Amino acid sequence: MKLRPVVLVLLLLSAFYYVTTRGTATGRMFPSLHEISADDPRTRLAELTGPMGHFQLKEAAAAPAFDTEEQQNIAVYRKAINSVVNITSTAVAFDFFNRPVPQQGQGSGFVLDKQGHILTNNHVIDNAQRVEVTLADKHKYKATVVGVDKQHDLALLQITAPDLVPATLSESNGLVVGQRVYAIGNPFGLSGTMTRGIISAIRSIGVQSGSPIEDAIQTDAAVNPGNSGGPLLNSRGEVIGITTLIASAGADQSAGIGFAIPINTAKAVLDDFAKYGRVRRPSLDVVTLPIGPDIAEQIGLPADYGILIERVLPGGAADKAGLHGGNQRLYQGNTPVMLGGDLIVAVDGQPIQSAQDLGAALTAHRAGETVTVTVFRGQRRMTVKVVLGDAKDAISLPAQTT
Repeated sequence: MKLRPVVLVLLLLSAFYYVTTRGTATGRMFPSLHEISADDPRTRLAELTGPMGHFQLKEAAAAPAFDTEEQQNIAVYRKAINSVVNITSTAVAFDFFNRPVPQQGQGSGFVLDKQGHILTNNHVIDNAQRVEVTLADKHKYKATVVGVDKQHDLALLQITAPDLVPATLSESNGLVVGQRVYAIGNPFGLSGTMTRGIISAIRSIGVQSGSPIEDAIQTDAAVNPGNSGGPLLNSRGEVIGITTLIASAGADQSAGIGFAIPINTAKAVLDDFAKYGRVRRPSLDVVTLPIGPDIAEQIGLPADYGILIERVLPGGAADKAGLHGGNQRLYQGNTPVMLGGDLIVAVDGQPIQSAQDLGAALTAHRAGETVTVTVFRGQRRMTVKVVLGDAKDAISLPAQTT
């Protein structure tokens, strides 16, 4: 009985010796590549021999099939890439010795039609003396600036080129947070680059021009300098927005927050270009003063928010509708203001608390359309129908004209 543990130990040692010596005799302790590839039909063995020695590489027997997600990515890229262009703008600056120095900028855009119209951002071509467009096939063409809309940061170019592939435009109404989107453009001059993400939010954002972009599409798809003006696409490869800026905290590169102008805004601008040769900006033809709780309390207004009308343009939209400007001059610091005018608190039922709110409400309409403006005249609340004017006709008013 006492020999049984000893026998068991001897058997285990014998088995270990057999396995190890057999493996060492064949020069390996583990299955060979031949054996692995034989067990896996998806792989094969590649033999490499040369001055450095002999190599055995395990390779895939065939290229794997793309999964559903990859197939969609590829389909979006193939559908859109031939419509996306690279835009190079050349401006002239002057050095310390007043000598002209060419400066180049880059951006993106996309083809709208066979006639060579191309949409991009205004800031891509602003102040440029020469604009060139490079197509996906690497052919380069000189572009003409057909029209610009600085407020919406849009520009329409045109080139003469054969076999253009227009992009397919979708709708930006009804977009939802979480929807998958794709950006194609030329970040840092790397043409034909596609990135993917989702719609992170839909919000109004302020821009340097002071006019907000309404319903801007926020996305985490990586966009960088050079993407400006390029298309933001849905999962069918249709354009839903125009990539325009990034929030980067001064880093000048993607931080996961980019914004695109909704394509419906661009469609309205293009419609104005086609009909009038310019953008018709809807206007109330008034000079206004934003009101907060402190000012409202000081001058005894019936509401602690809104836009106070200081002046109306004679013969303008507000004047024709019977809205009143101020009749009492006071000073806010060193700035003269006119009090006693109508206090605008809503447009079409939408509360107005700032100049940005009023701009957003008007942007939803076009010159010549009628809006319902809710005002306080003294202590009396009333509504007034106003036929919107064209901002171009109000150029004699100061810069704060809305």
